[in-house]
Amino acid sequence: MKSSVWALMGLVLRKELTVSRRFSAAWAAMGMFVLTALAAMSLALSGQALSPPLSAALLWILLFFASLAGADRVFGDEEAAGTLLSLRVYGAAQPVLWGKFFYTLFVLGTLTSVFLPLFLMLLDVSVARPLWLLAVTMLGVWGIAAAGTLTAAITAGAGVKSGLFSVLLLPVILPVFLPAVSLTTAALSGSGGGWGTLFGMALYDGLLSVGASVLFDYLWYEA
Repeated sequence: MKSSVWALMGLVLRKELTVSRRFSAAWAAMGMFVLTALAAMSLALSGQALSPPLSAALLWILLFFASLAGADRVFGDEEAAGTLLSLRVYGAAQPVLWGKFFYTLFVLGTLTSVFLPLFLMLLDVSVARPLWLLAVTMLGVWGIAAAGTLTAAITAGAGVKSGLFSVLLLPVILPVFLPAVSLTTAALSGSGGGWGTLFGMALYDGLLSVGASVLFDYLWYEA
């Protein structure tokens, strides 16, 4: 990217961070969902151990639904304030996209950094390969952020945005979600291999980011 694009992207990112401190509804919604779900699961299990496949599936199901509370609000501030058209007029497509993407990545990364240790501690889940789990989690969060930012742009202005967002996001995120569950199972159980799946997951994340960049120009100027 050119230096001017980086500067404009930084402005968008700083704007998002500033606004998020004043309107913390998305943060509160994600936090309450995570705490409520973990507390309910911990009480229901009553100390019973979960198998690695079940633990991995529950981890990513909770992360996916928790992210829905924040990712669909990427363009929510502009919609609520009625400034979405102004942002389209004065904001170039790529700086807006990447500023929004890095903000979403920051939100989901913060959520995951709090949620993952709580999940492992409250459900008494042991990790045989911590670095592997960290790599899988980072790639999963990257994929969710890229897919969430693009889907939020597509559904911006829709009357039933929340339901439409979930419907459109799920098929885009499945190629990230399914390998993440498989690789997390390997991280928890200590089974070897999985490098090809990990590489495929990273490749899909990259292609999704590039595809979002290409498609966003049309969405931003033609929508």
